[in-house]
Amino acid sequence: MIFDIFEILKKVILAAFEILNGASFWLVLSFVLAGVLHNILSPSRLQRMLGNRSISSIAKATLSGMLLPVCSCGVIPLGIGLYYSGAYLGPTLAFMTATPIINPAAIVLAYGLLGPQIATVYLITGFVAPVLIGSIGNLLAGREIHAPGIESRGEFVELESGEETGFGRKLRLGLLWGFWDLGVTVSKYVVIGMLVAGVITALVPPAFIQQYLGNPGLISLAGIAVLGAIMYVCAVGHIPFIAALVASGAAPGIAITFLMTGAATNLPELFSIYKMIGKRAVAIYSMTLISASLLVGYFTNKLLLPGFIPFFDLDKTRQTVSFANKLIYSAPESLQYLCSAVVLCLGFYSLWPGIARYLAKERSAQ
Repeated sequence: MIFDIFEILKKVILAAFEILNGASFWLVLSFVLAGVLHNILSPSRLQRMLGNRSISSIAKATLSGMLLPVCSCGVIPLGIGLYYSGAYLGPTLAFMTATPIINPAAIVLAYGLLGPQIATVYLITGFVAPVLIGSIGNLLAGREIHAPGIESRGEFVELESGEETGFGRKLRLGLLWGFWDLGVTVSKYVVIGMLVAGVITALVPPAFIQQYLGNPGLISLAGIAVLGAIMYVCAVGHIPFIAALVASGAAPGIAITFLMTGAATNLPELFSIYKMIGKRAVAIYSMTLISASLLVGYFTNKLLLPGFIPFFDLDKTRQTVSFANKLIYSAPESLQYLCSAVVLCLGFYSLWPGIARYLAKERSAQ
């Protein structure tokens, strides 16, 4: 019995670390970019671009996100960095939705592996859904419409005392904020979310997932949407998997629903939005995305592509994968391990005070 528990624990930890290893490089890179944005880009300029309720701000955030090849974990510090630098909730949520769903490599793979019909619906949805989520975010937001204190920030925080500062100092302070403030907080929720995702990955057999995703008669689109929302899914990495399901007979709406919810949501991301922006923000984000993915999947199956014929061409598939690989940066394994260690250290540093209090309480009780 004890041996079985240790085996399960081992599987969970290995699965969680594998997921973290695949996202850690983008997380660390996002800490750097978020820090640079926070201190190099002036709050007044960012607020003119994204610090308002206009639809143009949401569209700008969406288009910017569509051009970045960053996963849903890597977008956490970038999106939260934008929010705490002056962006309103709507553009923030639009950016965090668009970035993992659509990027140049995902578009190439979708057209090459899923065919022009599914890929076109996927591309249009990848733009419309973030705009919709951003609009609803701006409409329903309360105090979390912007980060606390943003309206009083006219210039850099470092300049409030009248201190002169150069580009190098701004960069250093920005990186310090990106890692020591944002990175420490985000890493805590990422580590917790990765462990939960590891439990799901380790305890739910891949054959089970493939069976039910590949047979829409056995599970509803709602089940697929929820499954995609809690799993860690990379749009680029899972397009070949979805293409295989569609080629074997799965309905086309299944592909779009799963890629939307799977790519744009996962437990680490939802935890981070909940803790760093608020429960209303995570409710708007998750419920709107799941509802939109359900509607798109349903209308794709019933109205847009009712008689869909699977698209598969081996020669074109090889060409597509080869071209898409040129658009995807794969970090060396050693760099992935290094970045994973950074995220784990930041997360452990954030969790340590609570752990220390618990240990002290246990010692005093003995």
